[in-house]
Amino acid sequence: MKSCDFNAFDGLLQAVAAMYGRDLTSGVIALYWQGLQAYDLAAVREALNRHVNNPDTGQFMPKIADIHKMLQGSTQDSALTAWSKVDRTMREKGPYQSVIFDDPLIHRVLSEMGGWIQLSTKHEDDWPFVRNEFVNRYRGYRMRSEVPDYPPVLIGIAEMTNQQLGFEVAPPLLVGSAAMAQQVMRQGTDQPLLEFTLLNVKNLPVLLQNEAQQIAA
Repeated sequence: MKSCDFNAFDGLLQAVAAMYGRDLTSGVIALYWQGLQAYDLAAVREALNRHVNNPDTGQFMPKIADIHKMLQGSTQDSALTAWSKVDRTMREKGPYQSVIFDDPLIHRVLSEMGGWIQLSTKHEDDWPFVRNEFVNRYRGYRMRSEVPDYPPVLIGIAEMTNQQLGFEVAPPLLVGSAAMAQQVMRQGTDQPLLEFTLLNVKNLPVLLQNEAQQIAA
């Protein structure tokens, strides 16, 4: 959360506290803010809602640790659901056809892990480790409610080969909601997710001089 979210966070927490007949001091609010600031406000709101509706723990005012637990659970559920789509698509459709999922984070995470074709090279014995890596990466983005740049299409073997040979490329397979998958494609980017730039050696003396001046200052 950002500093501009504090008032909304304060009101949200006070409303929850009122349900339990509690009145939180500014010091307690500050502790909650410090403990939960790493999360997005929408994620915290969802976690609080899950807590108050939980028949086992919802009878007590949530502590910071309780909210953390709910946040972990919600992101774990989402990550496992996303992985289930990936796993089923790879097993049933294979790596030859390009695919577009209805979840942009799937595209981002798989691209970080090498892409759709690279995923298909993993052996069955490696699959649990691949799943764990996917889930951990996915959860990290979900906890921050972050959707960074991602490729619009996960390229399959057939498209890669046809592009190299100059042949016609078949349309990709939409996975999940067709409408959402098309939106994922429209909002993706073909720009590299990690850019590399060669340093101009002619500028190196100037850069070193500037660095030396900064150290001296």
